[in-house]
Amino acid sequence: MGRFRYAIGRLSAAQKPGKGVSLYSRYVNRPAGRLLAAAAYGARMTPNQVTVASAVCTFTGVGLLAVLPPSYALGAGVFAALVVGFALDSADGQLARLTGRGSPAGEWLDHVVDCAKMLALHMAVLVSFYRHFDFSDPRYLLVPVAFQFTAVLIFFGGVLTEQLKRKAGGPAAAAPPSTLRSIALLPVDYGPFCAVFLFLGDRGVFTVLYCALLAVQALFLVAFLVKWYRELSVPAR
Repeated sequence: MGRFRYAIGRLSAAQKPGKGVSLYSRYVNRPAGRLLAAAAYGARMTPNQVTVASAVCTFTGVGLLAVLPPSYALGAGVFAALVVGFALDSADGQLARLTGRGSPAGEWLDHVVDCAKMLALHMAVLVSFYRHFDFSDPRYLLVPVAFQFTAVLIFFGGVLTEQLKRKAGGPAAAAPPSTLRSIALLPVDYGPFCAVFLFLGDRGVFTVLYCALLAVQALFLVAFLVKWYRELSVPAR
């Protein structure tokens, strides 16, 4: 218990700035990750072990989605597995900072798992659409493909932009987080997206929500690409 309290105290004083993240990540996922990181510290787990635990939770949910017919019970199970996996995804980085055991290999593993979950989750939705939704228009099967494309491109573009900024001379001083921006980012945050699976028992509602989030994600993709290109076009000082 002493190790847990020590970890909570250290982690609470060493959180990432809130700029550029949604309200969910700032007030739900990061605090949940902090508790899980403290528990992992108490259990003497390594950051990579926490990353593996995150992958196990996430891909359990993905597998259930692909195999079982849609229902509210399945949706709740998928939601729980994905949300816990997301919190553990925050915990591995926090544990690495706490213990000083971060490494390029650990960061690589974290990014590979993140990319894999985006690819696999939308593929599982595609499998579920094909097996259980009985769409009269087969073009609906293209929706998860498009969602996968936008999600992976946003992830890759964001990671690459961050790396190129570091290479160009390091990040600028962090500005205070904007509440309005944090609210605006909610539709493209992975956590709120997971809540869509709570409606898996009503196939019509789930389809409408999933398609609506795709439309919003596509708009954000265009905005992000323009923003990142402009930021990288500014000459380094």
